[in-house]
Amino acid sequence: MNRRNSIWAGIDWTTVFLFLVIALFGWVNIYGAGYNFEQSSILSFSNRAGKQFVWLLTALGLGFVILLIDEKTYDILGYWLYGFMLLVLLATPFLAHDIKGSMSWISLGPVSLQPAEFAKSFTAIAVAKYMGRYGWQLRTWRDLVVPAAMVCVPMFIIMVLQRETGSALVFASFLLVFYRQGMTGKILLYGALAVLAVVLVLRFVPIPDALWDAVLQPHQRVRIEVLLGLKDDPAGAGYNVAQSLIAIGSGRFFGKGFLQGTQTKLRFVPEQDTDFIFCTVGEEWGFVGSVGLVLLYMFFILRIIRIAERQRDVFSQVYAYAVASIFLCHFTINIGMVLGLLPVIGIPLPFFSYGGSSLWGFTLLLFILLRLDAARINKLH
Repeated sequence: MNRRNSIWAGIDWTTVFLFLVIALFGWVNIYGAGYNFEQSSILSFSNRAGKQFVWLLTALGLGFVILLIDEKTYDILGYWLYGFMLLVLLATPFLAHDIKGSMSWISLGPVSLQPAEFAKSFTAIAVAKYMGRYGWQLRTWRDLVVPAAMVCVPMFIIMVLQRETGSALVFASFLLVFYRQGMTGKILLYGALAVLAVVLVLRFVPIPDALWDAVLQPHQRVRIEVLLGLKDDPAGAGYNVAQSLIAIGSGRFFGKGFLQGTQTKLRFVPEQDTDFIFCTVGEEWGFVGSVGLVLLYMFFILRIIRIAERQRDVFSQVYAYAVASIFLCHFTINIGMVLGLLPVIGIPLPFFSYGGSSLWGFTLLLFILLRLDAARINKLH
């Protein structure tokens, strides 16, 4: 068997299958979220489901191309890809249009792309390259300075210059990668205690308006206040979550049935085919469908962790854990905000929410991992 054939034989087809199941189920729910009784075919470009199908086909093409690229390319070009990504992120605010206060979308003719979605992959590659270099070990906090800086720079650009808080916060998931590679668990513990302390302070200590305004934008402040019960705003900042919970609760155990959701049909839930698409699952597929989707994601993430554990070099292992951490972060935050457990910060459910940038970004992230994993059979322990 030649090397090219061995690569295809080494592809983790179980992960590919899970990716397809999640993406296709998401596509069906995008159609359900936007459906009305005069709706055209699921393949029509006049609705988002038709457009998502095109994005899905192009994502499969992107995945195929990635699998054809030699795995050494990602290691060799790691820093160059990272540098190029930083330039694109810096240029984005000057090229983007203001969309709900965010300057993170670039229009390329009829298509709009969000560079932040692709920054996760290139950051993961650069961090993996640095941590995988010969002789590197995580012994003291000084060994974390460079990889932490690699994560913080794009995070800062996205949060401050592009004003895209949700996409920026996902980069905090790299802490799990550092922990797996030897970072003391005290940092995670102290971080969790710090978050808890902030929550308690916000909940019980009056904060001057000047301090709020210096740290958060007005809409972010209101969302946090609603989450902590400091303000009741069911017609404003709390509207999305309130309507989402009504939609999910109305689905009961087995759901109302595909295309039968009243909350979604009457457009009560904003962003119901993007950030809040999980409420469509809850309404039309019920508790059974919702739990099934959660279990599907858990199996998918656990599969990626299994892939990470079997890697034979540090570069591939670090990248694999970065992929697992990013997917886990997106999944947890998205479901948490739909259920009112976390602030609404607007990040998509991987492979499920409508959007070409997120679908391509997650496909890039996943299929680079599949390519690295397929090459492990040609590496020595």
